[in-house]
Amino acid sequence: MNSILSAIRVWGDMVKLSHSVFALPFALMAAFLAGRHLPGRDWPHLGQLGLVVVCMVAARSVAMTFNRIVDAAIDARNPRTAQRPLPAGKLTLAMAWLMLALSGVTFGLGCLGFHVYYGNTWPILLSGPVMVYVCAYSFTKRFTRWSHFYLGSAIALSPVAAWLAIHPGSLGLPAALLMLTVTCWIAGFDIIYACQDIDVDCREGLHSLPARMGPSSALGIARLAHLLVVVGLVGLGIIARLSWIYGIGVLLVAGLLTVENLLVRPGDYRNVNLAFFTVNGIVSVVLATATIVDLMAA
Repeated sequence: MNSILSAIRVWGDMVKLSHSVFALPFALMAAFLAGRHLPGRDWPHLGQLGLVVVCMVAARSVAMTFNRIVDAAIDARNPRTAQRPLPAGKLTLAMAWLMLALSGVTFGLGCLGFHVYYGNTWPILLSGPVMVYVCAYSFTKRFTRWSHFYLGSAIALSPVAAWLAIHPGSLGLPAALLMLTVTCWIAGFDIIYACQDIDVDCREGLHSLPARMGPSSALGIARLAHLLVVVGLVGLGIIARLSWIYGIGVLLVAGLLTVENLLVRPGDYRNVNLAFFTVNGIVSVVLATATIVDLMAA
């Protein structure tokens, strides 16, 4: 039993379960936006929110585990990642595949829950294609420099999926705009993060933007992507008829993204972890909180 619990802890560290904070608030934000359209209600059922959390964390766990499996050999040759559980031998490949399978089953059961308890078949019908799409990211850096935006779109499926799970009939422009905004947000900070591995990516023949275009151009694209995030959030506020509470959240996000992009300069990547983990975690929590409070106060 102790060995199993130890393996689960190592796996949880490998897939960075705590980093679910990046995408989960956006999924909850979308769930509350969709909840306004439920008959006789102003926000989602508690059970629906629970299923959204289960599905989102399970889907991310599948994608991250698959990515670690696919990249294990490359990670072993990268000094920054050589101590990750798989290349360091702290977790066996068989155990990683088992955890991937369990996460996939959990995701499927969560999707099925929307059909069983709320009569919504869309989540279970689309669960397979979603799994394929999020796992396919692991191969994109092998052939395209735009893999950062593919990753962004994969993670940005979470708010759209949450919206579809809560009220599919109201899925439309606001959900699409939210997806594009999250895509640009994730892509921007993934480009910043990839600056740490320019030499490794060049040596391994990987197609990250910093490796293929140089750090100055890549960071310029990251800044443009984050500018589009602010534009998208303003547009979402207008289309979804959100109030000043949401507006304050957008202003805070704009400030945080500015700080994030100032923390990292070409050739100086000492603050990448601060920009990547701390600032972006705050961004997602601040925006989701402002949106949900806005909706509940309306």
